Amino acid sequence: MRYLLLCLMLLVAGPAFAVQPDEILSDPALEARAREISKVLRCPVCQGETIDESNAPISRDLRLYLRERLVSGDTDDAALEAVVDRFGEYVLFEPPARGINWVLYLAGPVMALIALLIGWRFIRAREGAETEADALDPEELARLDRLMRD
Repeated sequence: MRYLLLCLMLLVAGPAFAVQPDEILSDPALEARAREISKVLRCPVCQGETIDESNAPISRDLRLYLRERLVSGDTDDAALEAVVDRFGEYVLFEPPARGINWVLYLAGPVMALIALLIGWRFIRAREGAETEADALDPEELARLDRLMRD
């Protein structure tokens, strides 16, 4: 039981190990700003983790570059823009809805509408086919009546 609890604690604490002690800034205000900005930056390797949660070397580079920009006096927006300029919009968890990104924002709803339309047409076609197949001619009805009586 102890080992299970230890493994569970290590899994929960996993993201805490990502930011190394040598990366943490001595100024708590700057470190807090870096952590807030890091929440919107994705690890290019892990894709589902922020750069603070990831142990990938590229995430370390992103963390160090972000902190370097903040130490040099950049505002939060300027530091985030510098990171995006250097590493591309892919590092943003929510890229801005402009240009080719509109395809990403609209693809999901458009595909859902197309799937609903196809499903609706399939069901309508199937209902029509069932009524034609279920209709019996008079000879078949008479035979069915004879079978039911016997």
